[in-house]
Amino acid sequence: MSLPESSHFLIIPRLRVQNANAISSPLTHGFPSMTAFLGLMWALERQLKKAGIDLPLNAVGVVCHDHQELVTEEGFVKSFCLTRNPVDKGGKTAAIVEEGRIHLDISLVFGVSFHSSDFPPAYPAKVAEILNTMRIAGGSVHPPEKPWLQRYQPFAVSCGEPAKLAAFTRKLLPGFTLVARDDLLDQRLTELQKTQPQTTRLDAWLSLSRINWHYQPAGAHTSEEAADKAEGKAKQTAEKTQNEWKNDRTGQGWIVPIPVGYGALGDIHPAGTVANSRDPHTPFRFVESLYSIGQWVAPHRLNSIEQLLWYADSQPQNGLYRCRNNFIKTHND
Repeated sequence: MSLPESSHFLIIPRLRVQNANAISSPLTHGFPSMTAFLGLMWALERQLKKAGIDLPLNAVGVVCHDHQELVTEEGFVKSFCLTRNPVDKGGKTAAIVEEGRIHLDISLVFGVSFHSSDFPPAYPAKVAEILNTMRIAGGSVHPPEKPWLQRYQPFAVSCGEPAKLAAFTRKLLPGFTLVARDDLLDQRLTELQKTQPQTTRLDAWLSLSRINWHYQPAGAHTSEEAADKAEGKAKQTAEKTQNEWKNDRTGQGWIVPIPVGYGALGDIHPAGTVANSRDPHTPFRFVESLYSIGQWVAPHRLNSIEQLLWYADSQPQNGLYRCRNNFIKTHND
Protein backbone atom coordinates (compact mmCIF):
# COMPACT_ATOMS: atom_id res chain seq x y z
CA MET A 1 0.00 0.00 0.00
CA SER A 2 1.24 3.49 -0.86
CA LEU A 3 0.71 6.86 0.75
CA PRO A 4 -2.82 8.15 -0.04
CA GLU A 5 -2.71 11.08 -2.43
CA SER A 6 -3.25 14.44 -0.77
CA SER A 7 -4.25 17.76 -2.29
CA HIS A 8 -3.24 19.91 0.68
CA PHE A 9 -1.25 19.76 3.89
CA LEU A 10 -2.86 21.17 7.02
CA ILE A 11 -0.43 22.27 9.75
CA ILE A 12 -1.49 22.80 13.37
CA PRO A 13 1.66 24.23 15.02
CA ARG A 14 2.92 24.33 18.60
CA LEU A 15 0.35 22.34 20.55
CA ARG A 16 1.05 21.99 24.26
CA VAL A 17 -0.03 18.57 25.50
CA GLN A 18 0.16 17.63 29.16
CA ASN A 19 0.12 14.15 30.68
CA ALA A 20 0.15 12.25 27.39
CA ASN A 21 0.83 8.52 27.48
CA ALA A 22 4.58 7.94 27.48
CA ILE A 23 4.30 4.13 27.35
CA SER A 24 3.91 3.47 23.64
CA SER A 25 3.97 -0.36 23.90
CA PRO A 26 4.81 -3.16 26.35
CA LEU A 27 8.50 -2.78 25.41
CA THR A 28 9.01 0.92 24.58
CA HIS A 29 8.44 4.30 26.19
CA GLY A 30 9.47 7.93 25.80
CA PHE A 31 6.98 9.14 23.17
CA PRO A 32 3.40 8.20 22.21
CA SER A 33 2.96 5.58 19.51
CA MET A 34 2.10 6.69 15.98
CA THR A 35 -1.06 4.60 16.33
CA ALA A 36 -2.22 7.21 18.85
CA PHE A 37 -1.81 10.00 16.30
CA LEU A 38 -3.60 8.02 13.59
CA GLY A 39 -6.44 7.44 16.05
CA LEU A 40 -6.46 11.18 16.74
CA MET A 41 -6.72 11.87 13.00
CA TRP A 42 -9.78 9.62 12.61
CA ALA A 43 -11.43 11.04 15.74
CA LEU A 44 -10.79 14.58 14.49
CA GLU A 45 -12.34 13.75 11.11
CA ARG A 46 -15.50 12.52 12.85
CA GLN A 47 -15.68 15.67 14.97
CA LEU A 48 -15.29 17.83 11.87
CA LYS A 49 -18.20 16.05 10.20
CA LYS A 50 -20.36 16.76 13.25
CA ALA A 51 -19.44 20.43 12.87
CA GLY A 52 -20.48 20.37 9.20
CA ILE A 53 -16.92 20.34 7.79
CA ASP A 54 -16.21 17.68 5.19
CA LEU A 55 -12.42 17.42 5.33
CA PRO A 56 -11.04 13.92 4.52
CA LEU A 57 -7.80 13.32 6.46
CA ASN A 58 -5.67 10.45 5.16
CA ALA A 59 -2.22 10.85 6.78
CA VAL A 60 -0.61 12.49 9.78
CA GLY A 61 2.88 13.56 10.80
CA VAL A 62 4.17 14.85 14.11
CA VAL A 63 7.08 17.18 14.89
CA CYS A 64 8.27 17.27 18.49
CA HIS A 65 9.71 20.61 19.64
CA ASP A 66 10.10 19.79 23.32
CA HIS A 67 9.23 17.04 25.76
CA GLN A 68 9.39 16.29 29.46
CA GLU A 69 8.88 12.69 30.53
CA LEU A 70 7.75 12.50 34.15
CA VAL A 71 10.42 10.22 35.57
CA THR A 72 12.74 10.26 38.56
CA GLU A 73 16.29 11.55 38.14
CA GLU A 74 18.11 9.10 40.39
CA GLY A 75 21.14 7.97 38.45
CA PHE A 76 21.12 5.71 35.39
CA VAL A 77 17.95 3.77 36.27
CA LYS A 78 14.78 5.88 36.14
CA SER A 79 11.21 5.23 37.29
CA PHE A 80 7.91 6.80 36.31
CA CYS A 81 6.44 9.39 38.66
CA LEU A 82 3.20 7.66 39.66
CA THR A 83 0.12 9.07 41.37
CA ARG A 84 -1.19 7.76 44.66
CA ASN A 85 -4.52 5.98 44.12
CA PRO A 86 -7.39 6.41 46.60
CA VAL A 87 -7.92 3.69 49.16
CA ASP A 88 -10.36 0.89 48.35
CA LYS A 89 -13.65 0.07 50.10
CA GLY A 90 -11.83 -1.70 52.89
CA GLY A 91 -9.57 1.28 53.59
CA LYS A 92 -6.53 -0.45 52.18
CA THR A 93 -4.15 0.96 49.59
CA ALA A 94 -5.33 0.08 46.09
CA ALA A 95 -2.99 -1.59 43.65
CA ILE A 96 -0.89 0.80 41.55
CA VAL A 97 -1.26 0.53 37.79
CA GLU A 98 1.90 1.93 36.22
CA GLU A 99 1.14 4.95 34.06
CA GLY A 100 3.87 6.80 32.20
CA ARG A 101 3.14 10.44 31.46
CA ILE A 102 4.90 13.01 29.31
CA HIS A 103 4.45 16.70 28.52
CA LEU A 104 4.84 17.55 24.83
CA ASP A 105 5.22 20.58 22.59
CA ILE A 106 4.33 19.29 19.13
CA SER A 107 3.13 20.33 15.69
CA LEU A 108 0.75 18.15 13.67
CA VAL A 109 0.75 17.85 9.87
CA PHE A 110 -2.30 16.32 8.18
CA GLY A 111 -2.55 15.12 4.61
CA VAL A 112 -5.91 16.30 3.25
CA SER A 113 -7.80 15.10 0.17
CA PHE A 114 -9.89 18.18 -0.59
CA HIS A 115 -12.27 18.15 -3.53
CA SER A 116 -11.51 21.77 -4.51
CA SER A 117 -8.24 23.42 -5.38
CA ASP A 118 -9.15 26.40 -3.19
CA PHE A 119 -8.75 25.53 0.47
CA PRO A 120 -11.23 27.51 2.61
CA PRO A 121 -9.18 30.02 4.66
CA ALA A 122 -11.43 29.54 7.71
CA TYR A 123 -10.84 25.78 7.92
CA PRO A 124 -7.38 25.74 9.62
CA ALA A 125 -8.58 27.86 12.53
CA LYS A 126 -11.74 25.78 12.87
CA VAL A 127 -9.75 22.52 12.90
CA ALA A 128 -7.40 23.94 15.56
CA GLU A 129 -10.39 25.03 17.65
CA ILE A 130 -11.91 21.54 17.59
CA LEU A 131 -8.52 19.90 18.18
CA ASN A 132 -8.03 21.95 21.34
CA THR A 133 -11.10 20.26 22.85
CA MET A 134 -9.80 16.74 22.21
CA ARG A 135 -7.18 14.54 23.83
CA ILE A 136 -3.91 13.67 22.13
CA ALA A 137 -2.49 10.28 23.19
CA GLY A 138 -4.53 10.60 26.38
CA GLY A 139 -3.10 14.04 27.16
CA SER A 140 -4.90 17.35 27.58
CA VAL A 141 -4.32 20.13 25.04
CA HIS A 142 -3.50 23.49 26.61
CA PRO A 143 -3.99 26.77 24.72
CA PRO A 144 -0.83 28.66 23.70
CA GLU A 145 0.37 31.43 25.99
CA LYS A 146 0.36 34.00 23.17
CA PRO A 147 -2.12 32.74 20.53
CA TRP A 148 -1.88 35.94 18.48
CA LEU A 149 1.72 35.23 17.45
CA GLN A 150 2.31 34.03 13.90
CA ARG A 151 4.11 30.87 15.05
CA TYR A 152 0.87 29.58 16.63
CA GLN A 153 -1.37 30.21 13.61
CA PRO A 154 -2.58 27.08 11.74
CA PHE A 155 -2.26 27.14 7.97
CA ALA A 156 -2.65 25.00 4.85
CA VAL A 157 -0.21 24.38 2.00
CA SER A 158 -1.11 23.10 -1.45
CA CYS A 159 0.74 20.01 -2.69
CA GLY A 160 1.38 21.83 -5.96
CA GLU A 161 3.60 24.41 -4.27
CA PRO A 162 6.98 22.71 -3.72
CA ALA A 163 8.68 26.11 -3.47
CA LYS A 164 7.04 26.55 -0.06
CA LEU A 165 8.76 23.48 1.40
CA ALA A 166 11.70 25.48 2.80
CA ALA A 167 9.40 28.05 4.38
CA PHE A 168 7.19 25.28 5.73
CA THR A 169 10.06 23.37 7.37
CA ARG A 170 11.53 26.53 8.89
CA LYS A 171 8.28 27.07 10.78
CA LEU A 172 8.70 23.62 12.33
CA LEU A 173 12.17 24.35 13.72
CA PRO A 174 13.59 23.68 16.20
CA GLY A 175 12.18 20.17 16.32
CA PHE A 176 12.41 16.60 15.09
CA THR A 177 9.97 14.36 13.24
CA LEU A 178 9.72 10.59 13.55
CA VAL A 179 10.16 8.55 10.36
CA ALA A 180 10.28 4.80 9.70
CA ARG A 181 13.63 3.08 9.12
CA ASP A 182 12.70 -0.55 8.44
CA ASP A 183 15.74 -0.70 6.16
CA LEU A 184 18.10 -0.42 9.14
CA LEU A 185 16.51 -3.50 10.66
CA ASP A 186 17.15 -5.47 7.47
CA GLN A 187 20.76 -4.24 7.33
CA ARG A 188 21.48 -5.17 10.95
CA LEU A 189 19.94 -8.62 10.45
CA THR A 190 22.21 -9.24 7.45
CA GLU A 191 25.28 -8.07 9.38
CA LEU A 192 24.58 -10.27 12.40
CA GLN A 193 23.81 -13.35 10.31
CA LYS A 194 27.29 -13.21 8.77
CA THR A 195 28.78 -14.33 12.09
CA GLN A 196 25.67 -15.78 13.77
CA PRO A 197 23.45 -17.52 11.19
CA GLN A 198 20.79 -18.29 13.83
CA THR A 199 20.10 -14.59 14.42
CA THR A 200 16.42 -13.59 14.18
CA ARG A 201 14.76 -10.27 13.43
CA LEU A 202 14.08 -9.89 17.15
CA ASP A 203 17.83 -10.14 17.82
CA ALA A 204 18.46 -7.50 15.17
CA TRP A 205 15.78 -5.23 16.69
CA LEU A 206 17.28 -5.58 20.15
CA SER A 207 20.75 -4.88 18.76
CA LEU A 208 19.52 -1.65 17.15
CA SER A 209 17.67 -0.67 20.31
CA ARG A 210 20.88 -0.26 22.28
CA ILE A 211 24.35 1.21 21.85
CA ASN A 212 26.79 -1.65 21.21
CA TRP A 213 30.44 -1.09 22.05
CA HIS A 214 33.21 -3.21 20.58
CA TYR A 215 36.96 -3.35 21.04
CA GLN A 216 39.12 -2.38 18.06
CA PRO A 217 42.84 -3.21 18.18
CA ALA A 218 45.40 -0.68 17.02
CA GLY A 219 45.66 -0.44 13.25
CA ALA A 220 42.44 -2.36 12.61
CA HIS A 221 39.78 -0.96 10.31
CA THR A 222 36.06 -1.51 10.09
CA SER A 223 34.56 -2.83 6.86
CA GLU A 224 33.46 0.69 5.89
CA GLU A 225 36.93 2.13 6.52
CA ALA A 226 38.53 -0.69 4.54
CA ALA A 227 36.19 -0.09 1.61
CA ASP A 228 36.93 3.63 1.61
CA LYS A 229 40.66 2.94 1.71
CA ALA A 230 40.40 0.52 -1.20
CA GLU A 231 38.57 3.14 -3.27
CA GLY A 232 41.07 5.82 -2.39
CA LYS A 233 38.50 7.86 -0.43
CA ALA A 234 40.05 7.49 3.01
CA LYS A 235 41.74 10.54 4.40
CA GLN A 236 45.52 10.57 4.69
CA THR A 237 45.89 10.22 8.46
CA ALA A 238 48.56 8.76 10.70
CA GLU A 239 48.27 5.06 11.57
CA LYS A 240 46.56 4.42 14.90
CA THR A 241 49.00 3.56 17.63
CA GLN A 242 46.63 2.62 20.44
CA ASN A 243 43.67 0.38 21.02
CA GLU A 244 40.22 1.88 21.38
CA TRP A 245 36.55 1.17 21.97
CA LYS A 246 33.97 2.10 19.32
CA ASN A 247 30.18 2.04 19.21
CA ASP A 248 27.85 1.27 16.30
CA ARG A 249 25.88 4.55 16.49
CA THR A 250 28.47 6.70 14.75
CA GLY A 251 26.82 8.28 11.72
CA GLN A 252 23.53 6.44 12.33
CA GLY A 253 21.52 9.39 13.61
CA TRP A 254 18.92 9.33 16.38
CA ILE A 255 17.68 5.73 16.09
CA VAL A 256 14.89 4.45 18.35
CA PRO A 257 12.78 1.27 18.67
CA ILE A 258 9.11 1.99 17.98
CA PRO A 259 5.77 0.15 17.76
CA VAL A 260 4.28 0.32 14.27
CA GLY A 261 0.88 -1.29 14.72
CA TYR A 262 -0.71 -4.58 15.72
CA GLY A 263 -0.64 -8.21 14.66
CA ALA A 264 -3.62 -10.53 15.11
CA LEU A 265 -3.51 -13.33 17.68
CA GLY A 266 -6.66 -15.02 16.41
CA ASP A 267 -9.72 -14.69 14.22
CA ILE A 268 -12.15 -11.78 14.18
CA HIS A 269 -15.03 -12.18 16.65
CA PRO A 270 -18.49 -10.86 15.72
CA ALA A 271 -19.63 -7.67 17.41
CA GLY A 272 -20.97 -8.18 20.91
CA THR A 273 -19.59 -11.70 21.40
CA VAL A 274 -16.59 -10.68 23.55
CA ALA A 275 -17.42 -9.56 27.08
CA ASN A 276 -16.18 -6.15 28.29
CA SER A 277 -15.03 -5.01 24.85
CA ARG A 278 -14.87 -1.25 24.39
CA ASP A 279 -17.37 -1.09 21.52
CA PRO A 280 -20.04 -3.83 21.44
CA HIS A 281 -21.09 -2.75 17.94
CA THR A 282 -17.70 -3.35 16.29
CA PRO A 283 -16.08 -6.74 15.48
CA PHE A 284 -13.35 -7.64 17.97
CA ARG A 285 -9.89 -9.17 17.54
CA PHE A 286 -7.09 -9.93 19.98
CA VAL A 287 -3.78 -8.44 18.84
CA GLU A 288 -0.21 -7.80 19.98
CA SER A 289 2.18 -4.95 19.18
CA LEU A 290 4.39 -4.95 16.08
CA TYR A 291 7.83 -3.38 16.34
CA SER A 292 10.30 -1.76 14.00
CA ILE A 293 12.94 0.98 14.00
CA GLY A 294 12.38 4.73 13.68
CA GLN A 295 14.59 7.77 13.37
CA TRP A 296 14.18 11.34 14.56
CA VAL A 297 15.03 13.73 11.72
CA ALA A 298 15.05 17.51 11.64
CA PRO A 299 12.32 18.78 9.24
CA HIS A 300 14.73 20.90 7.20
CA ARG A 301 16.53 17.70 6.15
CA LEU A 302 13.44 16.32 4.39
CA ASN A 303 13.12 16.35 0.63
CA SER A 304 9.32 16.58 0.68
CA ILE A 305 6.49 17.00 3.15
CA GLU A 306 5.27 13.47 2.35
CA GLN A 307 8.36 12.02 4.07
CA LEU A 308 7.06 12.84 7.55
CA LEU A 309 3.51 11.53 6.99
CA TRP A 310 2.22 8.25 8.45
CA TYR A 311 -0.81 6.37 7.11
CA ALA A 312 -2.73 3.20 7.92
CA ASP A 313 -2.09 -0.08 6.10
CA SER A 314 -4.71 -2.56 7.28
CA GLN A 315 -4.60 -6.15 5.99
CA PRO A 316 -7.27 -8.03 7.98
CA GLN A 317 -6.85 -11.13 5.82
CA ASN A 318 -3.19 -11.31 6.91
CA GLY A 319 -3.83 -10.21 10.49
CA LEU A 320 -1.79 -7.01 10.09
CA TYR A 321 -2.79 -3.50 11.13
CA ARG A 322 0.27 -1.35 10.47
CA CYS A 323 1.33 2.26 10.39
CA ARG A 324 3.40 3.07 7.31
CA ASN A 325 5.81 5.85 6.44
CA ASN A 326 7.54 6.28 3.07
CA PHE A 327 10.64 8.16 4.20
CA ILE A 328 13.11 5.59 2.83
CA LYS A 329 11.21 5.03 -0.41
CA THR A 330 11.10 8.74 -1.26
CA HIS A 331 14.58 9.36 0.17
CA ASN A 332 16.14 6.77 -2.14
CA ASP A 333 14.22 8.10 -5.10
